[in-house]
Amino acid sequence: MSATDEGFHVYDTTLRDGAQQEGLNLSVVDKLTIARHLDDLGVGYIEGGWPGSNPKDTEFFARARRELSLRNATLAAFGATRRPGVSAADDPLVAALRESEASVVTLVAKSHDRHVELALRTTLDENLAMVSDTVRHLRAEGRRVFLDCEHFFDGVRANRAYALEVVRTAAEAGAEVVVLCDTNGGMLPDWVGEIVADVADQTGARLGIHCHNDTGCAVANSVAAVNAGATHMQGCMNGYGERTGNADLVAVVANLQLKLGHELLPGTSLREASRIAHAVAEVTNIPPSSRQPYVGVSSFAHKAGLHASAIRVDPDLYQHIDPERVGNDMRLLVSEMAGRASIELKGKELGYDLTSDAQQLARITERVKRLEQTGYTFEAADASFDLLLAEEVEGQRPSYFAVESWRVITESSTPADAEALSEATVKLRAAGQRIVVTGEGNGPVNALDHALRQAIERAYPEVEQFRLTDYRVRILDQGHGTDAVIRVLIETSDGKESWVTVGVGHNIVEASWEALLDAVTFGLRRHDVHSPAATA
Repeated sequence: MSATDEGFHVYDTTLRDGAQQEGLNLSVVDKLTIARHLDDLGVGYIEGGWPGSNPKDTEFFARARRELSLRNATLAAFGATRRPGVSAADDPLVAALRESEASVVTLVAKSHDRHVELALRTTLDENLAMVSDTVRHLRAEGRRVFLDCEHFFDGVRANRAYALEVVRTAAEAGAEVVVLCDTNGGMLPDWVGEIVADVADQTGARLGIHCHNDTGCAVANSVAAVNAGATHMQGCMNGYGERTGNADLVAVVANLQLKLGHELLPGTSLREASRIAHAVAEVTNIPPSSRQPYVGVSSFAHKAGLHASAIRVDPDLYQHIDPERVGNDMRLLVSEMAGRASIELKGKELGYDLTSDAQQLARITERVKRLEQTGYTFEAADASFDLLLAEEVEGQRPSYFAVESWRVITESSTPADAEALSEATVKLRAAGQRIVVTGEGNGPVNALDHALRQAIERAYPEVEQFRLTDYRVRILDQGHGTDAVIRVLIETSDGKESWVTVGVGHNIVEASWEALLDAVTFGLRRHDVHSPAATA
């Protein structure tokens, strides 16, 4: 390949193969939204689905013609070669591919002899005719054709001569690319590299790669295939797909581009990878993996004090790339393993200069370690840690209100199957007024959240934007049963950004209340609300 890789295909199959993941169900609107994100990333091809196989995919292509204005990507329709004994021109599923009006059609074909005989229930010669006839027909209709050789790697091991003949037949009929598929995901990188090189040598066809992750090697297998001569790579955003998923498209592209020097995405679009990966996760409603390579929130997170000391000297000492190259950030985690360097760097990340006062830095470090011993964690609770630093550095905790008291009651009425209702009352002083509010909710924490926000909104309207978006509870000493120490993490959002706070106690409601107070206080601080004397 050339240094610019102008002919290389980055082909995304999230909307078709990725959508086969358990628990993932995309509407047509979801698919249109994801397609726009993929186009922003700069992929060359987006496989939109299988028109004719289901109404949703047929509708997608119809709406895509009207509603999508793609700048970088070309939309591809997926389908199968014609059925045995029917000409391609007369096959209704092939007709649906034509009617989709997609300029690129990706056909799937059998390349494993046993699949031909047992699944298609036809002869090996008829399968070759199905490949040739369908490719030639679509080419005559003005379509570019890619052909996916399903189960190729298993097929080439079972009957090398026949698998190679399928590749030759597709290429001779006019397929632009013949994609070798590790459909069962059982390959290892060395095997993939050897087979791809052999196929390229024996057929002269332009080859692509499509890997599943059943051995945990989908990304490595894809890179090995490219190193062996493949110039077309298929993958899914966030590694979506059935079973253990498909090759993670961003990880493959980042490895090829940042490690091996291939230029695959236009301009600086790789810097949008983290944002787009998380945006797609929002659409699919599948929580993103924090440990996902390159784009996960933990990909460049450092916890140990030894790491932090080295990072203070040179961030590259413990990072394989600059995280900004994929739109991510370095994060310092504050934990029981933290030393002064960790606290110093985390403080700098949050806007505090802790380098000038060694005693203050030591005091904060010891306080963090004491709190960690009692059950607190600041790894994810940056907002609570920010408030702790403010208290230590500025001499007092930011204060917008003073709570007089709070209480919560949960009761259930007849009949026995009626839902229990929780009612919370909060009394506080804010902005010179005493405020008493009662809120209801579907549980004690929900009721307290409603009552607290309703009360503070009267003094600070900014709170109306705040929403509790995640609530996590962990029992820390399970041997104590219902008397165990409870840790609560609460995530709050203002519609633009989110923050996490922590509370700890023997009482789950009390721990939740602590986290709620931190959430509202930090939110007001983030919105630059003036902090008057709470009781003024």
